[in-house]
Amino acid sequence: MEKLAVAKFGGSASGIDGEHVLDIINRIKELKKDSKVITVFSAPLTIHDGKRKSLTDLALALGRKAEEGTMPDINEMRRPYEKILNFVSESYRTECKKIIDSFLEKTQQAYNEAMQRRLFADEVRSRALAFSGEILMSYMMNYIMKSNGIKSDVVSYDIWPIITDNNIESTNFLASESIKRIEPVEQLLKENDVLSIGGFIGKTVDGTETTYERGGSDRTAADLGILFHKKYDTRIDFEKDSAVVSADPRVVSEELEDISQLSYNEARLAGMFGMKILDPIAIKEILENGVDMPIMITNMKNPQKITTIKRRSDNQNGHPLKIVTGKRNCAILKIESESAKRLLESLEKDKRYSEFVILSPFTKDDIEFTRILFLDSDYVKRNERYVLGFDSLATITYNRGVITLIGDEMWRVHQIVSKASSRIGDAGLNILNMDAQEETSRVIIVTDDSDDNIEKAIRAVHSERSKIMFT
Repeated sequence: MEKLAVAKFGGSASGIDGEHVLDIINRIKELKKDSKVITVFSAPLTIHDGKRKSLTDLALALGRKAEEGTMPDINEMRRPYEKILNFVSESYRTECKKIIDSFLEKTQQAYNEAMQRRLFADEVRSRALAFSGEILMSYMMNYIMKSNGIKSDVVSYDIWPIITDNNIESTNFLASESIKRIEPVEQLLKENDVLSIGGFIGKTVDGTETTYERGGSDRTAADLGILFHKKYDTRIDFEKDSAVVSADPRVVSEELEDISQLSYNEARLAGMFGMKILDPIAIKEILENGVDMPIMITNMKNPQKITTIKRRSDNQNGHPLKIVTGKRNCAILKIESESAKRLLESLEKDKRYSEFVILSPFTKDDIEFTRILFLDSDYVKRNERYVLGFDSLATITYNRGVITLIGDEMWRVHQIVSKASSRIGDAGLNILNMDAQEETSRVIIVTDDSDDNIEKAIRAVHSERSKIMFT
């Protein structure tokens, strides 16, 4: 079976105003030596008002201006692309310039509609984001690939393979509908060495533009892997600033260990609890569709440094405590278990929301209560009436943070919970709750989310990691 690499390049990979796009080209040339390649691109980065910003954030800010009745200056979005245009050869530059003009005109039309409606939402928002960001970047990268002698083509929106439901701004992948529409893209891939496609963007059955939630380009890469895994020997490659290490290097600077392998479960948990590995929903979609394919996290600057993510890690000889991470801005809901069942069912079916974990239950006055840890307390605040509607006596505790220890083989570690909690105590932090379940491959320690408590706790536990003995 022929090989296929689905390679996702985020905004940081291309750099400010595309300063690193030639590094991307070099990586693509390496990847295509032994496989077909589908490249997935996020919106590029730029400098706006003196700050590093994704063009998606800029597009959202301009959309809010339109919503308030002020016509946004579309040239703020044009400037980064004109700089990236310098990487396109003369033979393609005029054609590429027309694409920039055409797509930004579509973006301008979306802003005009937002001004008229005084609402920047739903398909208007999705259209503005699609044609000012990811899709336009995918076209530009196709021209840059062609300029560098790569036989490539771009996936246009009229043959878009990512079909979604009608939740416009936080949409969900429909694998069965997407499979029905994959043939034009499959043919395009047969005719070329590399394809380019924008991430984050979907399309309903009726053709309406949709978007995933932020970080959704990871899901696009996963979805393409799902669609092609039976036709090609498929792997997904996330090109990043570094492969995975044992803690967030922005928090921990000492004794970091390179992690060579993770299981799907370990990677999903790490993503949920604050590690910037990949969107955990991407792994959830792979699992829900019964797919088993390797996911690579590659250090783009040093491609020999790779973390491989598999359904089950086959590397059981390393340290069983893989990652120490943490998450701020959490909330804990305590609710009667019978009511919790109805809430959880509604969150899944109605809200399509999964950014929470179930902690160990407890019993009081012969009534069983469920504790739900929400990983985004802002979501709970926005939906507090909805959440409490399932049990008026339920309680929500805000201002909570969690430190999480992750590893499928942590059961081999002697006294891991006591040692971790001791280190947090030594750091002067008060543990408010602790949840350790062998079946979930994680230990969660809850503390107050104030000052730099979470960062201090992560550093404290990670410093103990190298001393922990295991059988």
